Amino acid sequence: MYFGVAPMFYKYIWNNHSWLEGQQETKAKHLDIACCRRDSAALQVLLSADEDFLLTISSDPLFWKGGPLKIARIEVETEPFLTTEVKLIGLIEDDDRCLKSDLLLEQNEIFVKQRKIQQVWVECHASAETPPGIYKGKIRLFTHTMFEDERLERECTFSLTVKDYLLPEPSDYTFYLDLWQHNSNIARKYQVGLWSKEHFEILDRYLHSLSQLGQKAVTLVVSEIPWSGQHSHRDRRPSDLFEYSMVRVSRRTDGSFRYDFSALDEYVALAEKHGICAEIELFGLLNIWQDSEAGYGSIVENHPDGIRIRYFDESSGTFCFMRRREDLDAYIQALEKHFIETGRIDRVRVLADEPKDFELFQERLAALRQTAPSFKYKVAIQHVEFIRRNMEGIHDYVPVLNCVAGEHSRLKELRPQIPGNLLYYVCCYPEQPNTFICSPALESRVIPWLVEKLQLDGFLRWNYTVWPDQPFEQLSYRAPIWKAGDMNFVYPGANGKPILSLRYKWLQRGIRDYELMQILKASGQAAQVEAALNDVFRFRNPGELSPEANRKNSNLYSLEPADYDRLIVDL
Repeated sequence: MYFGVAPMFYKYIWNNHSWLEGQQETKAKHLDIACCRRDSAALQVLLSADEDFLLTISSDPLFWKGGPLKIARIEVETEPFLTTEVKLIGLIEDDDRCLKSDLLLEQNEIFVKQRKIQQVWVECHASAETPPGIYKGKIRLFTHTMFEDERLERECTFSLTVKDYLLPEPSDYTFYLDLWQHNSNIARKYQVGLWSKEHFEILDRYLHSLSQLGQKAVTLVVSEIPWSGQHSHRDRRPSDLFEYSMVRVSRRTDGSFRYDFSALDEYVALAEKHGICAEIELFGLLNIWQDSEAGYGSIVENHPDGIRIRYFDESSGTFCFMRRREDLDAYIQALEKHFIETGRIDRVRVLADEPKDFELFQERLAALRQTAPSFKYKVAIQHVEFIRRNMEGIHDYVPVLNCVAGEHSRLKELRPQIPGNLLYYVCCYPEQPNTFICSPALESRVIPWLVEKLQLDGFLRWNYTVWPDQPFEQLSYRAPIWKAGDMNFVYPGANGKPILSLRYKWLQRGIRDYELMQILKASGQAAQVEAALNDVFRFRNPGELSPEANRKNSNLYSLEPADYDRLIVDL
């Protein structure tokens, strides 16, 4: 068997390779890694063989259902003061039909075909109480067949240097992370009732995974299908991507409306339990995505937007949609009043996702501000016109990276006038840097580094759980417009638990790098942070990040882990 170690950013593509690949990729037998306290460092173990085998990371008894087969077992030994997480790494099919590493599997064993490389994730966690120092680790490979006694085949080693710097708790991260949540999709994948007890138990686990990244915002959908199912009706193979309102509305027999905010409140409280309490995002009140020709148009008379409010009519016993402007305004005012009464109005942001027509957007915004003057607004900006022209009343600006690159000077001028945060986002574009399955591993890590380099506040992405109908069988959806991985950072695992991805872990590493930078700057070591940024970035002005500049990613930022690691190693 071939057995070795690789950096945490190793990425495997199983397609057409030399038969010597396993031997070549496993040459390294030792690795040095480093982290701070309340931090972690990871590496990968690589295994391959000239024949099929079964791999386990558990000490439980194991036989192969197909008969006699070599069984390999990985065992990781570390010193006290560390906790170690070991997971098998799974592959997912990319748009090009190649299988690529991404999933951190919850299962303990896996069948490995001959000459395929099997990765194992090994992550060592240092707590706030872990003494700084160098810790030794061993990774042992045992094998046996049927009733043979196990024998030690190989051994690899690693060292973990824990630095005397303490990272904050994720809830106290200064990096402003906003990954949108699509909770109706979660209910569909687990086949549980929308906003049921079972649904919230699952959401609890997903919010925990978000909290470990330092997530700041909780997503509330307060009207029906504000993205119109991402316009999946246009696709050759549509997926159910509809997001439904968290507010249940009913009309009494006397004609008055009742609003049930209980599911909304429960979700906000659940997020607060996990430390996600900086912002409450409202989707479904501004810039509703429409496709009138296909039936997804505006239904409220004399209103410039396409808000859809479903209610149960107690007189007829049927579900209906609001069509009168005064009924819609009363609903929006009830929402505003509810957030005021619960003491959360200052955290509420009404989201506009990629408005296209500036004048129409101003009209919609004016209508909403007149109806509910206490709301604050946040805009995901796709067009430079929204940066070049004055958007009065916008609290938080979130331009796509293309716009940041092209309008960086203008954003610096605007910065003192922006009351809230200035973030950037990527989505199905630009191609680089991004977090697609096909993206280089370090592009997930470089995303927070760009926030520091460009002097922004954080990062937004739309994609935490927007899975297509069968994400494990076909993650690719709407290619080549949306590349595989554009729609998710985690996968719907068994027992209501998210399966994390390598891209999740790589982004987390970048966020922790950012937190360390802030600690170093606060302690008078800004020059060290600047040196680290200079090691990583190759561009001289942000305009080079624009796709129009036609620069290769390797000419914009480093694709070598060591250039990033020096931030920690050189402390």
